[in-house]
Amino acid sequence: MKKRRVVIGVLGTVLDRRGKRTNRLKKWRPTVGLCQQPDMPVDRLELIHQPHDAGMCQQLIEDINLLSPHTTVRSHAIAISNPWDFEEVYAAFLDFATHYDFDTENEEYLVHITTGTHVAQICWFLLTEARYLPASLLQTGPAARGAAEESIPVGICSVIDLDLSRYTTLTSRFQREQQQSVSFLKAGIDTRNATFNKLIDRIERVALRSSDPILLTGPTGAGKSFLARRIYELRQSRHLVAGKLVAVNCATLRGDNAMSTLFGHVKGAFTGALTPRSGLLREADGGVLFLDEIAELGLDEQAMLLKAIEEKTFFPFGSDKEVHSDFQLIVGTHRDMPQWVAEGRFREDLYARINMWSFALPGLAQRREDIAPNVEFELQRFSNSQQAQIRFDKEAREGYLTFACSSQAQWRGNFRELSSSVARMATLAEQGRITTDLVDEEIALLKASWQVTPSQPTLEMEIDLFDRRQLETVLEVCRRSTSLSEAGRELFAVSRQKKTNPNDADRLRKYLARFGMSWEKTKQGN
Repeated sequence: MKKRRVVIGVLGTVLDRRGKRTNRLKKWRPTVGLCQQPDMPVDRLELIHQPHDAGMCQQLIEDINLLSPHTTVRSHAIAISNPWDFEEVYAAFLDFATHYDFDTENEEYLVHITTGTHVAQICWFLLTEARYLPASLLQTGPAARGAAEESIPVGICSVIDLDLSRYTTLTSRFQREQQQSVSFLKAGIDTRNATFNKLIDRIERVALRSSDPILLTGPTGAGKSFLARRIYELRQSRHLVAGKLVAVNCATLRGDNAMSTLFGHVKGAFTGALTPRSGLLREADGGVLFLDEIAELGLDEQAMLLKAIEEKTFFPFGSDKEVHSDFQLIVGTHRDMPQWVAEGRFREDLYARINMWSFALPGLAQRREDIAPNVEFELQRFSNSQQAQIRFDKEAREGYLTFACSSQAQWRGNFRELSSSVARMATLAEQGRITTDLVDEEIALLKASWQVTPSQPTLEMEIDLFDRRQLETVLEVCRRSTSLSEAGRELFAVSRQKKTNPNDADRLRKYLARFGMSWEKTKQGN
């Protein structure tokens, strides 16, 4: 079905003003002329004007109805006190774009930039370039000299692509928009960990510029599911996806249920398949599919998923008819994927395909400087959900953060565990105050769950106090990590950034060997 053509533009108070006499219909006026283009019929015109130009706008609408009866015109009165003020014009147009109900599946959009001040034209371009407007730019002009009389009022029009380098003085505006996108991905939390902030900066650029698969790795509770949703919402806000977010934890899928859940099935495909099922891949068509814990997926499902990613087609379970689905894939896992591939548990070709953009999310213990702002975020979220104001007493807050940021706090469940910890204290708070007694109880509960004891590892060889303290820290990180690579990434978080091909696992293995230790021994507590 052919899409409806919709043009968005502003009333030209100079070029569109041609008096009230009938000879105005023989003169070129950009807004009227764009609705008369024989090769580019306009189904709907969204016409923005100043409130004091309502009379002129109405006259223009009447002329369009007369000359182009197939065009529907909707007027929008927007007050702009200074049309030469970049901030005011940009804010007004951004507000219009944000609240406009775009229907990209059924309509195509063009932004008319011929009318209005140069400031208005630049702002239209910036909003279109940033994808706040899912549109192309349209420019109109008078007919060429010597053109036939009937073509004079129609003029000419063309879809154009402006060069952003002309407007380098406004790059700060883009920087602010980029910072807002980064803040959105972090849910507004003022994170302080340099490695994490650099990671989110890169994710923001990829999310807005690429539709290739994204792989999020990291320990359970590090925020992979949360970040996947924020990536989707960011892309959706820029009109880069029209469909919905479909998410599933692959660890819950087994056997026929895995095939059916992901790819759908036909009636009678297996025992109990009494009705057909569309499957999650088809539900994600036009949107984003998030497969959490993808490493737990069976090899058969992995093969079908690879075909679906590369060819955008697949066979529902029990069917001999292919179906189509075009989606962006985001996957998450806490496994060491290279090791999983080496052991034959994950297809190498699928790993190569989903590893286009790979981001390793650090656990909470690797971001201790971010614990304080995350505590405030979780407390505010709890307060909002319960419609109550909950606060720490000053000494209670200091005591909790001192423990939470110390090496005693293992945070094996990462941010999920921190959220539960804050929620427990907030729930038990009397008169909305979290006291030192509540904090002491919570710390004792956390220590018990982690089985924290004052005992230190016994080393068979005599070493300097400096080396002993360093080794104790290394052993602590190893015991709470799920893999050698994960432990290495935490221990060498700074120095690894300077290496082109960091091999954290090999580096850590060699360090342990200096003291007669091994990864296996650290996990056994020896």
